[in-house]
Amino acid sequence: MTSRSTLIENLATSILDGKGIGAIWQLHLDAAYAYQTGYPVAAEAILELAEATERVLMRRENAPARIMNWQR
Repeated sequence: MTSRSTLIENLATSILDGKGIGAIWQLHLDAAYAYQTGYPVAAEAILELAEATERVLMRRENAPARIMNWQR
């Protein structure tokens, strides 16, 4: 993992710990707003953070096993 990706993962972990799962949705909304208001680079960065936060959540929840069980 590069230092940039480590920084993003650490920030994602901090956001998830501090704001909870709802922060993921809010980050997606913020990315959409940034894009719509003419800030595509900021939108891309926010979206990257949202996706990293989702990955942190999935690792914590062991999501692949839960999703597989849910589909049965």
